Amino acid sequence: MELELRHLRTVRAIADTGSLTKAAAALGLAQPALSAQLRRIEKALGGPLFDRDHTGARPTLLGELVLDRARVVLPAVSGLQEEAVRFANARATVERFRLGGTHGPLLGGLVDRLAAAHPAAPVSTYTSWSVAEIASLLIDGRLDFALIGACGESPPPMADRLVWQVIGVDPVFVMLPESHPLADRQELELSALADECWADVPGDGCFADCFTAACARAGFTPASVYETDTASVVHLVQVGRAIGLCRATFPPTPGLVTRPLVGSPLSWRHLLGRHPRSPAASAAAAAVGGHTRAAYAEAVRRSDSYAHWLAAHPRFGPAP
Repeated sequence: MELELRHLRTVRAIADTGSLTKAAAALGLAQPALSAQLRRIEKALGGPLFDRDHTGARPTLLGELVLDRARVVLPAVSGLQEEAVRFANARATVERFRLGGTHGPLLGGLVDRLAAAHPAAPVSTYTSWSVAEIASLLIDGRLDFALIGACGESPPPMADRLVWQVIGVDPVFVMLPESHPLADRQELELSALADECWADVPGDGCFADCFTAACARAGFTPASVYETDTASVVHLVQVGRAIGLCRATFPPTPGLVTRPLVGSPLSWRHLLGRHPRSPAASAAAAAVGGHTRAAYAEAVRRSDSYAHWLAAHPRFGPAP
C-alpha cells in the first residue's frame, strides 16, 4: 500500500484523541474500518504505531516518528492547497470587486460608491449570516473584501490569517413602534423593557450571549427572542409584537423609532477584511477602505438621532 495524506490524518486523529473509538467518531468511520485501515498503515510503515490496551492508544517510538513528520507535512499541504486556490481565484490587477458581507447597513453603500468610482469594474456581492463562512471565502480567494460586524471586543474570525480594519463602532439601539409608551424618551434603561419580547437577526458570533448577559445584569431574562431576517424584525416591531435590537446606523423607517440604551451595554464593530496576500485586495485596499469609511459616515448622517447622540459619546462612531 502506498502511503497517502489521509493515512497521516488517521494517525494524527488517533494520537490526538488517544482512542480508536474517539478517532473513528471524529473521522466519521466505523471503528472496525478504522482498525483495518490502521493495520494496513502499520504494515506499509513496517511496524506498530500505537500500543493499545483498555485505557486507549499511545504512540510507539515509530508512531512518534511518523507523527513528527505528519505535523509538518499536513499543515504544509493544507497551506499549499489554500495558496493554489487563492492564486487561481485572484487577479493581479483590479478588474473586479468581489465583496462579501453579513446583513449589515454598509454593503449597499460600498457597492454604490465602487460602481460610481470604477464604472468599468464589475462589482459582485455575496451575503451570509455566518462571519465564519465569509472569512473562509476570503481565505480561499473567492472574495476580495468582506464587511462584517463583531460584538463588543470579540476578535474577528481567522484574525491570525486575515487583515481586519475597524471602520466604526456603534452602540446597539432598541427599535420601538412609534406608539410604544416609551417611544418619546431619548434614552431607555434596559430594565424598563424587561417584560417585552425581542427580535434580532441571527449570526454565529457571541451577540446572543452578550445580550442575555446584559439582560441578566439588568435583572431579568428575556421572555422570548425571535431570530429572523431584517424585514421580519421590522414588521414584528411595527405591529407591536416585539422590541427590536439594531445597530445605531439603522436607517429611519416608517412606523418605528430607534433609541439608545443607558450606559450602552452592547456595542458593535464594523470591520472590513481582506487576505494579506491577495494581489487584487492589496492593490485596492486603500481605495476600498476609503469608500467603506465614507459609506459608514453617510449611514451615520442618515440617522439624525444617532448623529446627535454621538456628539456626547465620542468613544463611538468612525474609527480613527
